[in-house]
Amino acid sequence: MSSEFSTPPWNVQRLPRADGSVFLVTGGNAGIGYFAAEQLSATGAAVVLGSRNPAKAEAATASIRARVPGARVRSVRLDLADLSSLETTVESVGVERLDAVIHNAGVALDDPPRKETVDGHELMFGTNHLGHFALTRWLMPLLLAAPAARVVTMGSFAAKSERLDLDDLQSLKAYQPKRTYGRSKLAQMYFGVELDRRLRAAGSTVTSVVVHPGGALDSLTPSRPPVHVRTTGARLRAAPAALLVQGKHAGAWPAVRAVLDPAVRGGQLWGPRIFGLRGEPRRERVWNPLADPSFAARLWDTSCDLTGVDPTAISG
Repeated sequence: MSSEFSTPPWNVQRLPRADGSVFLVTGGNAGIGYFAAEQLSATGAAVVLGSRNPAKAEAATASIRARVPGARVRSVRLDLADLSSLETTVESVGVERLDAVIHNAGVALDDPPRKETVDGHELMFGTNHLGHFALTRWLMPLLLAAPAARVVTMGSFAAKSERLDLDDLQSLKAYQPKRTYGRSKLAQMYFGVELDRRLRAAGSTVTSVVVHPGGALDSLTPSRPPVHVRTTGARLRAAPAALLVQGKHAGAWPAVRAVLDPAVRGGQLWGPRIFGLRGEPRRERVWNPLADPSFAARLWDTSCDLTGVDPTAISG
């Protein structure tokens, strides 16, 4: 491995302390978001779970408290598919500063028909990308109040093979759920890279990092009842897949490292070490499409028009 991509030793089982820090994890009630919240809670930080389902959020916070003695974890209601609700949601977080946010929440539909948010946007693009885009605008004052806050955007390996069509971001021409999902995650990743570029240009103390979880399956994920229950049969059937992919607890590792590791820098991309699919987190070369600042700027401007906000309007 070249020195350009070498990193200091990092042990996913022995995370550095983060006492006094405050972290927000969107979609923290299940899947990768839950495990990111659980792992961050073990560092002594205060962790806020953003969830659109209060009952599931309560189950998640109870699970974390049962596994992490003294965990400082709570939840707020967050609906990324309703842009008008986000300013009020941020006010309800009730903190003076935010040291990091993990933009993890997402919708993944498997079957037609095409669905829309309350704002009239295609559901996956509107939630996964536009929701986090707008949320960042309202979080920015809290992020600026921290000494060196980080915005960590959770992309997807599924985005690597996709390309965005700026003339059909809403998938009106040819809706295919899996493709639309991949494109929504690619849009998120463009956002994360472009956000850091704009923050750097403004001389901001906030940085933006993009991560992806590789291949993360429920069947390889340890049980956290009632949040997630893995049967013995599911574990045995999934055993061969463990050679290539991993569970969602490991899928959270790149995001957790992006929050905690002082060696991580803005504008970087982090994912699993082995073929980008499994293993401990490492820095990756930014995927070629994401390195196009002209395209990213056009997507940014379009996103501003669609949401009515600019995340870097307050960035100094």
